[in-house]
Amino acid sequence: MPLKLAIVGRPNVGKSTLFNRLAGKKLAIVDDQPGVTRDRRYASGRLGDLDLELIDTAGFEDVSDESLEARMRAQTELAVEEADVSLFIYDAREGVTPLDEVFATLLRRRGKPVIIAANKAEGKAGQSGIGEAYKLGLGEPIPISGEHGEGMAELYAAMLAAFPEDQYSEEDDSDDKPIRIAIVGRPNAGKSTLVNRLIGEQRLLTGPEAGITRDSISVDWLWDGRKVRLVDTAGLRKKAKVQEKLEKLSTQDSIRAVTFAEVVLLVMDATHPFEVQDLQIADLTEREGRALVFVLAKWDLVEDPVAQLKDFREHAERMLPQLRGAPVVALSGETGKGIEKLMPAVMKIHRDWATKVKTRDLNDWLQMAMQRHPPPAVSGKRVKPKYMAQIKARPPTFVLFSTRADQMPEHYRRYLINSLRESFDLPGVPLRITIKSGANPYADGEAKGHSGRGKREFERREREEERIRASRNTVKKSKRIADEAAAAAAAEAGLPPPEKAPVRGPKKSVKAEAKTTSAAVAAPAAEPGKGAVKSVKKQGPRAQKKVSSTPSYKVGFKAAGGKAASGPKRPVAGSSIVRGNKGPGKPKGR
Repeated sequence: MPLKLAIVGRPNVGKSTLFNRLAGKKLAIVDDQPGVTRDRRYASGRLGDLDLELIDTAGFEDVSDESLEARMRAQTELAVEEADVSLFIYDAREGVTPLDEVFATLLRRRGKPVIIAANKAEGKAGQSGIGEAYKLGLGEPIPISGEHGEGMAELYAAMLAAFPEDQYSEEDDSDDKPIRIAIVGRPNAGKSTLVNRLIGEQRLLTGPEAGITRDSISVDWLWDGRKVRLVDTAGLRKKAKVQEKLEKLSTQDSIRAVTFAEVVLLVMDATHPFEVQDLQIADLTEREGRALVFVLAKWDLVEDPVAQLKDFREHAERMLPQLRGAPVVALSGETGKGIEKLMPAVMKIHRDWATKVKTRDLNDWLQMAMQRHPPPAVSGKRVKPKYMAQIKARPPTFVLFSTRADQMPEHYRRYLINSLRESFDLPGVPLRITIKSGANPYADGEAKGHSGRGKREFERREREEERIRASRNTVKKSKRIADEAAAAAAAEAGLPPPEKAPVRGPKKSVKAEAKTTSAAVAAPAAEPGKGAVKSVKKQGPRAQKKVSSTPSYKVGFKAAGGKAASGPKRPVAGSSIVRGNKGPGKPKGR
């Protein structure tokens, strides 16, 4: 079995910080305020190859009255008696105080191995207080830093020297995991008293003060041969009232306990149960998917208990319909009245919470539920559930395949959940139903239920648009090449470069432009005559407008850019619709 190590010392010397360091995670609440830890907290840890069972204790106070500090001191003394080795922590920066000397005297009288460690010894500020520990008579102090992890090797060597490895043996852990039960509620509702009554010892601090419990304390217990882990949590108040940092940390720890629990006991004061905060805690439990049991504590203070219990159950079903049928147990943690009814109710709802339903039984129930109450029609089209199966338990989660799943009304979903809870005897168990729709072969893209088809259609359209853009770029490039060739031919012939006419009406085809360019290139390089010079004369805007407005059927084939009847080919300037010459040396008038 692992080495049981109790971390003890006066308040605010870094016990919880070292506890979290050895445990490997932040379990205990740590704050600069002294006296944060109050109850004993257990956790499994490891230092090197040494398995540890850690016990975090409250700060030691030299009081012996009936105050809260005296009760905290009693818890610390119980931890020292239970542990194999005590790790005595003191603050190296403050040195040894009179309270440290008192506590060291008590540890020497116990007769058990004690290791003394000077915490907060990092830097020069902690060097002066290390040597002061020799006067305590507990051996050589070990300088460590729980915050930064310094001195862990020396601490490991001291543990092996105080408690050799051959004195303890490994114990095989059974595969039977304990049932995790979280006990939550408002402050001063009787949660710690209930835990002490269940396990039969004063394990947790109790008292008339509200808010005694700060950490979530886990207690392992054996009930009827079954392992159970009870987790006592701090009281949960309304969010608007939580202002202090320490209370915020306690609230987060309580919510974390609900998240990792299997069954949640909602403890309420029977004199004023089902307040707004109680309902919010119950709703949180349902949203987390945990089994819930209502516990009415302080039942010995209620008059006419039979009638009150009936009213409480009706009120719970009316205020929390999503948890209809959750067990309600009335008891008294102070006197033990009704305590025997709690664990059977917990075990029953735990079995229901982990239940699994056969697929055939589910589909038979689905047909019966549809015949009893058919699905409504949405926009004139009826929603048709087809198939149902359970995909997981703890809590029971189901998937329902239906047409138009996204249009199924919420009230019909609630009807299915309530009918399922009633038909399969699952009272108070949170149920989950996920509605999915099958593929529609007549829909396009994503509506078919196949994301791959929609993706392929999108890629096909992208490729088509890219092809169109590439084609347009090719046409522009061809025009630019033709213009450059015409300009080069004119420069070779000693003529001014042709100017582009403004585009009016439909664009000229690439074929016609290529024909004009070839005609310009094929022109003779001889010295042009008077007619040639006149034919390439720059046209004014009036002439261009006159020519461009002439209908094609009046101009004829040659006016539309056709080949001249006879005579040498001449370069054509401006628009391609300029008329050619009738004969050599005889240019036609415009």
